[in-house]
Amino acid sequence: MSQPLTVIGNYLSPYVRKVLACLELKGIDYRIDPITPFVGDEQFSRLSPLRRVPVLLDGELVLNDSSVICQYLEDKYPAPSLYPVDIVQRAKARWLEEYADTRLADVLVWRLFYQLAVLRYVFNEPTDEDMVRKAREVDIPAALDYLETQLPAEGFVFDELSIADISLASYFRTAAFVRYTVDAQKWPRVAALLQRTQALPAFQKLAHFEDSMLRMPLAQQREALAAAGAPLTPQTMATNVARHGLPRS
Repeated sequence: MSQPLTVIGNYLSPYVRKVLACLELKGIDYRIDPITPFVGDEQFSRLSPLRRVPVLLDGELVLNDSSVICQYLEDKYPAPSLYPVDIVQRAKARWLEEYADTRLADVLVWRLFYQLAVLRYVFNEPTDEDMVRKAREVDIPAALDYLETQLPAEGFVFDELSIADISLASYFRTAAFVRYTVDAQKWPRVAALLQRTQALPAFQKLAHFEDSMLRMPLAQQREALAAAGAPLTPQTMATNVARHGLPRS
């Protein structure tokens, strides 16, 4: 009997959520060490040289980067497929995944969630209010304007659920933790797609775990997740001291 895969990374991370959603949708057994990269120990540093999550362990194989991991899962566990068969659609799906991992990560995670949640509650550092204001008033609306031109009025981005839908929904879910919601009057296609995707059983299962640990100190999150039934690893790579990660390029 094969051993379950191991995921290292916190449930609140959109990068981690993307991988977990793929695992859930494909029905792959896994265990998770739900740490943030800010508290990873030296073993974590060896596995993740950029000190970022998620990390996937499959036997002796160590993989970093959510896109690399999701493609590996698709190759090893091809059914159900989360990448379109049509090469044009597949290319577009990968572009929307990349757009989420770069532009949405910048405006929703680093300029909003990181400022309002991580700096305040992990590092006890002040929020850059000007950055947050610009993100809400300029940067995020511009990203939504673009996405509104790329999405269908109904259904998923392509014929079936794909990595594009999963990626977009993952980032806006994290933004919701700091009370950001998409205005359905201004961006109806984006809002509808997010609602459809986040209503899927796989996302709802992850939301249950996310809600169980939300706004808890890092030291208490693992215990809360255990009580909620999360598939935890026997040991953790977390430490008691938070430190900033490597600078982003």
